[in-house]
Amino acid sequence: MKFLKTARQKNSMKDFLMILPFLLLIAVFSYYPLYGWVYAFFDYKPPFPLSWEKFVGFKWFISMVENPVKVKKLVQVLTNTFAMSGLSLLFSWFPMIFAVFLNEIKSVPFKKFVQTVTTLPNFISWVLVYSIAFSVFNSTGAVNSVLMNMGIIDEPVMFLQSSSHVWFKQWLWLTWKNAGWAAIMYIAAITGIDESLMEAAKIDGASRMQCIWHITIPSILPTYFVLVMLSLANFLSNGMEQYFVFANSFNKAKIEVLDLYVYNLAMGSGGYSLSTAISILKTFVSIILLCVTNWVSKKIRGDSLL
Repeated sequence: MKFLKTARQKNSMKDFLMILPFLLLIAVFSYYPLYGWVYAFFDYKPPFPLSWEKFVGFKWFISMVENPVKVKKLVQVLTNTFAMSGLSLLFSWFPMIFAVFLNEIKSVPFKKFVQTVTTLPNFISWVLVYSIAFSVFNSTGAVNSVLMNMGIIDEPVMFLQSSSHVWFKQWLWLTWKNAGWAAIMYIAAITGIDESLMEAAKIDGASRMQCIWHITIPSILPTYFVLVMLSLANFLSNGMEQYFVFANSFNKAKIEVLDLYVYNLAMGSGGYSLSTAISILKTFVSIILLCVTNWVSKKIRGDSLL
């Protein structure tokens, strides 16, 4: 018994040493930066040291809602954020269905070609994506040139300089960029399905669609629920780079999400303190969303995700 206990302790120590580098990385890059929250409680102005600045308590938290103009601006920003993240969440099933049908392609070369073409955009920066969008959809771009040469339109359509359907257009760009990469998770889950289930279903006369509906999709639903939970946890953190490069004076009111608003405040008249205060509130809301999602999962599936 003493030998078994010693062996278990040694194995536990080995396991701990294996994950220690990852714990250190999380501590350095995830928890240590939380020290920056202290700026929200000071009237900080760079480049002076924080010790020179005046402690103001919850002044910047109160200032977010101290007048109707700021409240209206914050409501508009939150509306944009919820709309963008809501669209992504509403169509979160798309990469799963894409992976299912991609797995059904029998031609291996064509299957690899489709997977490569749809995955590559994930590695393109948003600056380059905007360059592509500008070349294709600008007033003198390829789309307007073709439409005008065909006589469909008489003057260029301002696709990028329009405030209409901004949320939907940004979701399309996000889907084009990330759908192929997101499908990899589901493809990995599909490869883990027991082949005997498929063989038994085919022997019983099940069609390909019946196999997909009754075996493939139920088998990868746990992966889908985990990814949805992560999306809900980051509901308010839907990124800044995409909206920063696509923003202009025509669509700013519809495209400015919370992360972009915080950046604009930090770089503009709002200052670091106010932007940090908003970031803190965003973090707490994300934690609440994560806990609610975990509770709903436990009620529906009988098993929590955390």
